[in-house]
Amino acid sequence: MKIKFILALFIITWLTLVVRVFFLAVESNTYYKRLSHSNTIKIEQITPVRGEIVDRNNRPIAINKLGFKIQLRPHLRLEKSIDKFTEEIDNIVKLLPNLKKEKLVKNYIKKDSYYYHNYIDVVHFISYEDIMPVYSVLSLRENVNIVPAPKRYYPYGEIGAHAIGYVSRANIKDIKDDKLLELIGYTGKSGIEKYYNTYLQGEAGQREIKVNANNQEIEELSNVSADEDRKLTLNLDIEFQKYVSSLFDKKAGAVIVMNVDGAILSASSFPEYSLNTFVSGISHKVWDKLSNSLDKPFTNKLVNGLYPPGSSIKPGLGLLYITTDIDEFWTVDCRSSMPLGKRVFRCWKDNGHRKTGIVKAIRESCDDFFYKGSLQVGIKKMSEGLMRYGLGKKTGVDLPNEFIGVVPSRKWKRKKYNRPWFIGETVNTSIGQGDFLVTPMQIAQFTALIATSKLPTPHLAKLIGNKPYKPLAKDVLNKDELKKLPLIQKAMYEVCNYPKGTATQYVNSKVTIAGKTGTAQVVGIMQDIETRELEHEMAYYSRSHAWFTSYGPYKDPQYVVMVMVEHGGHGGSAAGEIVSKIYNKLLELKYIKK
Repeated sequence: MKIKFILALFIITWLTLVVRVFFLAVESNTYYKRLSHSNTIKIEQITPVRGEIVDRNNRPIAINKLGFKIQLRPHLRLEKSIDKFTEEIDNIVKLLPNLKKEKLVKNYIKKDSYYYHNYIDVVHFISYEDIMPVYSVLSLRENVNIVPAPKRYYPYGEIGAHAIGYVSRANIKDIKDDKLLELIGYTGKSGIEKYYNTYLQGEAGQREIKVNANNQEIEELSNVSADEDRKLTLNLDIEFQKYVSSLFDKKAGAVIVMNVDGAILSASSFPEYSLNTFVSGISHKVWDKLSNSLDKPFTNKLVNGLYPPGSSIKPGLGLLYITTDIDEFWTVDCRSSMPLGKRVFRCWKDNGHRKTGIVKAIRESCDDFFYKGSLQVGIKKMSEGLMRYGLGKKTGVDLPNEFIGVVPSRKWKRKKYNRPWFIGETVNTSIGQGDFLVTPMQIAQFTALIATSKLPTPHLAKLIGNKPYKPLAKDVLNKDELKKLPLIQKAMYEVCNYPKGTATQYVNSKVTIAGKTGTAQVVGIMQDIETRELEHEMAYYSRSHAWFTSYGPYKDPQYVVMVMVEHGGHGGSAAGEIVSKIYNKLLELKYIKK
């Protein structure tokens, strides 16, 4: 019995061993084959080269500068016997004395760990000229890897900074949102660079290579090229943009020059700043200077600057007035002030405009006409109409984080403040004051609507690769508005050409234009002040913002020119010369055909 037990135990043991051997040799073959493959086959991602941005004439706006990055093998600090890490860092700094040792060490430590097995970037970019004299010496060191690394460069520096935008090193949040950025390292942070970032950065390629036990490459098995160099062509004329910037010397504000179909020829927010400063990292000193400036150079005023529109919206309100509760023959007797409850609403002209109809009201910017008209029409029709005209909503321009502004209404006030609406707020809204806020881009779009009867989508891009980008304009005017629009256009013509037009004495353009000036108050005027302080006598940051929005030629609208000067005072005097010179340049460059 004992012998049978031992024999049975022996057979069971051997059967177990045979089954295990069979499992390891046959059943686990696929698993170990795959494991073996991963130990000998290495997948390398190929970093795509960011696409270039050019203007409408193929001039480079954002390009890639040729350079390299220097990498070190991981885990060098873990080799206790010899301090390979310090040796390699010291050698790099010795050969390239302009580099800071502390920064190289910091870059390495940030990535180095037991679980990280790729070479680590210690120098993110070094120019071709700087690396060439020491390239052969560095590349012979087994722990050093030198690989191509293009760097974004903006040939025009600060020109068009807010529209173009810039790229900078990707942060943790950026990488979390887009894993490709872990490989690329840089991403669009503002402007066109951010809006079209996914397109411009391309797609990574991939190499499959065979390596030995020392991780040395033996053979390339496959190579899929990166999808890169995706070109973006803009409607901007960068040399024209440079000219526009020269006209805005030492002023703060915004300028937009746009074809009436929405194609933007020039778009500037002032003050500007050099884009190249941000690519490698801005110093604390420069950052503090820019961020503390009261003129807010970091704000893209084209789409993120919110301002009271002042009288610039009177053409739109005038069109609403004469197509709703009053007709085009309705007049007021402007006596320079209008009592309402305990308040008095003043017209800007001390002696009043006397008998005033719609054309005169726009031409001479009579506040009293719009005060009294608003009481006839009411805030509901005013706000709904203005929003239909494109205010209080995004224009759809291809720039990131566009603001919508505010067209005040009962509903808006109740939702924001949970308070009732007062009749005085309707009156304030009628002259673009109170809580009314717009962006310069909205005013440019709004002006194109008055010029052509169609609401275009402003756009900077002209070609995405070889594919044209031209969004369709919208029809937002009803039949009555289309019928009476010529009357508003005539009034805007007289603003710039009639003897008493608010812009006439300041316009000196070879192109016949139509437009509207606006003076948007920054500080309120107390009720007990009988004589207003003149704009030039006020402290600079208490002065009104100056608007001058226009289109031309009057009889054949081709371009909108919108200028807003922060704390400029009167729209005509602050912006008339700038607007005139822009139209003359458009004519000289044959953008406008008479």
